[in-house]
Amino acid sequence: MNHIHLEKKGLRGLGIAESFHQNDKYSSLAGIVIRRDFIIDGFVFGKCTVEGDDATDSILEMYKKLERDDISFIMISGLIISMYNIIDIHKISENLGLPVIGVTYEDSKGIEESIKKHFPNSYKDKIDKYRHLEERTKISLHTGYDVYIRTSGCITSEAKKLLDVFTLQGSIPEPLRVAQLLAKTKT
Repeated sequence: MNHIHLEKKGLRGLGIAESFHQNDKYSSLAGIVIRRDFIIDGFVFGKCTVEGDDATDSILEMYKKLERDDISFIMISGLIISMYNIIDIHKISENLGLPVIGVTYEDSKGIEESIKKHFPNSYKDKIDKYRHLEERTKISLHTGYDVYIRTSGCITSEAKKLLDVFTLQGSIPEPLRVAQLLAKTKT
């Protein structure tokens, strides 16, 4: 298990978010490298297939493109993106040796039925990937807002402390808010 070293003054993370339009074949992914003091010192773009299975590999490729060894964690806005393109945070964490936190903002009863309806002939693999994600944990941020997280490579209490450090207001941590803005410029 990797640990997030919050005491590091130069703590840097990679925040990743996506954007796409209804009829797009690909979703635009944007990643920003942000320091603990909110200085942005890098960004990267990627893409993944809407309704596909390539989001995990796209994120790994984005990280490689950065060619950096000073990133301490990865934060991702949603782990089921681009119409059921499911991100395997365990694979990312294991491949990169970094903690990975997936953040969502609303409670959900699950998406298995939606996957079955959307992929009537090929849903089994997607449902297996979805179940591999495990349950989300609800946490309350210092701003008074709740978010739902999944983690790999760190424990929930570390993830909460990290999210509190990087959330200035509301429920969206700055790395994800800025990455989302950047992703929208590419769609």
